[in-house]
Amino acid sequence: MKIAVLPGDGIGPEIVAQAVKVLEALRGDGLKIELEYAHLGGAGYDAAGDPFPPATEKLALASDAVLLGAVGGYQYDTLPRPLRPEQGLLRIRKGLGLFANLRPAMVYPELVNASSLKPELVSGLDIMILRELTGDIYFGQPRGIRTLDNGERQGFDTMLYSESEIRRVAHVGFQIALKRNKKMCSVDKANVLDTSMFWREIVIDVAKEYPVIELSHMYVDNAAMQLVRAPKQFDVILTGNIFGDILSDEASMLTGSIGMLPSASLDAHNKGLYEPCHGSAPDIAGKDIANPLATILSVAMMMRYTFAREDIAQRIEAAVRKVLQQGLRTGDIYEAGMQKVGCTAMGDAVVNSL
Repeated sequence: MKIAVLPGDGIGPEIVAQAVKVLEALRGDGLKIELEYAHLGGAGYDAAGDPFPPATEKLALASDAVLLGAVGGYQYDTLPRPLRPEQGLLRIRKGLGLFANLRPAMVYPELVNASSLKPELVSGLDIMILRELTGDIYFGQPRGIRTLDNGERQGFDTMLYSESEIRRVAHVGFQIALKRNKKMCSVDKANVLDTSMFWREIVIDVAKEYPVIELSHMYVDNAAMQLVRAPKQFDVILTGNIFGDILSDEASMLTGSIGMLPSASLDAHNKGLYEPCHGSAPDIAGKDIANPLATILSVAMMMRYTFAREDIAQRIEAAVRKVLQQGLRTGDIYEAGMQKVGCTAMGDAVVNSL
């Protein structure tokens, strides 16, 4: 298992270090794991003047999987757009063809009270959000800022999807639904956007190949409301890039903390980039208080989807569950009566529970 490790910025190096401890523990058990480090995001700009340096791209292409921390920081906000850390993230996704972004939102019984919603609304929650990752308004051209003939400035972006982009991510969604509860909700804005009308048309056509799957459709504004009204109505949510970006962050709060949410971004052959859903949190970087569990759970997803080692994935997830049962909590999920621990201590506890 050749894994490219990209710690990134902010809390990235701290949380990735804990996930690497898990990988090293598995290697100690005899798993053949090779780790190689590189820079991405602000770290890439600092090291090579590029948020996605050529050396990082070469390593990522040569690896079986990529483990990423987070990118971004206030000090990079004044850089030209092509040099900002987030562009490195967009470029590695596009460069590796990582079109399917899997974002599970699951509520651990031990964290039901950490959710901002009532326990009865989130207890037992288990949703998979599938976000298309390499198309949509984030990548559409033309885009930019221009001055009109009347002298007024105008910003513009282009939302677009090709049929092949929609078909391939829809197939992934239906295949995930086959392994779960055989129902999928496709989220769009087909009452307003031509792109969404086209999205819905193609998803309905692909659905003909999966007659056992119960397919429904929902406008994104309603979906956002339903996620906080009755989230357990959903199982698999399929949606485009920008809607998935927003809805998956909303879903994170159902679980109690975005610090608990892993993600996988896969290509057509299940090569993947694995990262927590949260950002670089520069305000708490270096304080050893970040929650590393989303990053550790991302390693579990790596074992499940890229390396087809469901046994190891379940072992890591069981270790995380065990530390929660023991009452260990980082600050973002802390509640009275629990034992508050830092990032390093939480990582050590997961390794001990393996």
